[in-house]
Amino acid sequence: MPRRRAGAALAVPAWAWLLVFFVAPVAMVVWFSFGYKPGVFGTHANDVLSFDRYVEALSPTFFTTFQNTLWVGVLGTAICFLIGMPVAYWMAFKVRPERRGLLIALVLVPFWTNFLVRTIGWQVILAPEGWASGVLQSIGIIDGPLELLYTRTAVLIGVVYNYLPLMILPLFVAFDRVGPAVREASKDLGAGKVTTFLRVTLPLSRPGVIAGVLLVFIPLMGDYITATVLGGARGNMVGQLVASQFQTAQNWALGSAMAVLLMLVIVLTIAVAAAIIWVITLPFRSRTGLVLGPPPEAAAPETAAPERVEVRS
Repeated sequence: MPRRRAGAALAVPAWAWLLVFFVAPVAMVVWFSFGYKPGVFGTHANDVLSFDRYVEALSPTFFTTFQNTLWVGVLGTAICFLIGMPVAYWMAFKVRPERRGLLIALVLVPFWTNFLVRTIGWQVILAPEGWASGVLQSIGIIDGPLELLYTRTAVLIGVVYNYLPLMILPLFVAFDRVGPAVREASKDLGAGKVTTFLRVTLPLSRPGVIAGVLLVFIPLMGDYITATVLGGARGNMVGQLVASQFQTAQNWALGSAMAVLLMLVIVLTIAVAAAIIWVITLPFRSRTGLVLGPPPEAAAPETAAPERVEVRS
């Protein structure tokens, strides 16, 4: 009993931190979402509770922004996974162990720079008068200035660059834990490289895949800096709307309703994706299940009584 109490006491700071800095703010946002803006100089009031702010947040004006946010979030996460998986695989299995520390440091280099500064750097690169536009024009790929800035494509490029390390690192850790012995055993049993990756390496690294997808998708859906700097009006995302309602319009009730809807969209998208993956992988799981013991049709026959052998002298 004392050991259990000591373990529970060690968890108190973590639970207190989550309660004060996560549960309480989220509860306040949910509470504000049922209120309204009382006047020009007021931010919120909850003397009359209703769902009107949710109806307003789901109006056609804002619903298009929700669709755009979901498009950028899902596609950006998929691109990060498709780029990060081969990079993490190469780092875990093809690079010498003494060089992996250097490569991990290179992956972390973007985090040494401020998020806003990195995004503004892409604004300079993608600008019509930027060096990327000049290079593409000089080699004849495009005839005029690069018209990529302030589009959804620019936002997609920015979020992939900003969140790609969050995909590479969990995948690298997951691949590194698989170890070469398991892969060699699969090859010894006759499996090729593709089969070994799909049937052994990737299933064993599933926790890293899940962690990488969540680490990229959740903050990407709420990102508003990248959309503001690189997207402008045509790359609008829900995070921008929430920030503008809290900071500019001073309508905390509507901003809270948008924030709650964004959280629900994130949870629903993750649930739908998990259900789809579960259904797709169900035949493979049932086919590769391990059954100990002989199957019913191959049961061992009854042992017959040994024949008597007489030896005469």
